[in-house]
Amino acid sequence: MKIGELAQLANCGTETIRYYEKIGLLPPPRRDHSNYRQYHTQHLERLRFIRNCRSLDMTHDEIRDLLAFMDAPQAACHPVTEIITEHLRHVDIRIQELQQLRQQLQQLQHACAHEGTTDDCGILEQISNMTPLPENETHLG
Repeated sequence: MKIGELAQLANCGTETIRYYEKIGLLPPPRRDHSNYRQYHTQHLERLRFIRNCRSLDMTHDEIRDLLAFMDAPQAACHPVTEIITEHLRHVDIRIQELQQLRQQLQQLQHACAHEGTTDDCGILEQISNMTPLPENETHLG
């Protein structure tokens, strides 16, 4: 199948497919005599696996590790469980960070509960006076 058909079957864009090829998550397809990419069922299965992992918010490195285990069917399964356990720890940390962010935003929301001008807006004043975290400590974006 050609890239457009693969993209349609996997419900993603052709640029996504090319990107996954570029970073080595998806093996490069063979080329036909006209130099068109020719994908097979294995590409579709792997692409669906990658997309499912991304829907679980896994990093490319985590996905790469899981794919390596898929490519070694006789390997022990325990390391796969470790990858998921570690990913779950990261998710728990992000949930805590998001809860803290929610509390901050709620406090800001209550800082200006009146009808007035932006010149007197408590929200804008508090945001202006916040001390930003160093860039390596901001986890949300």
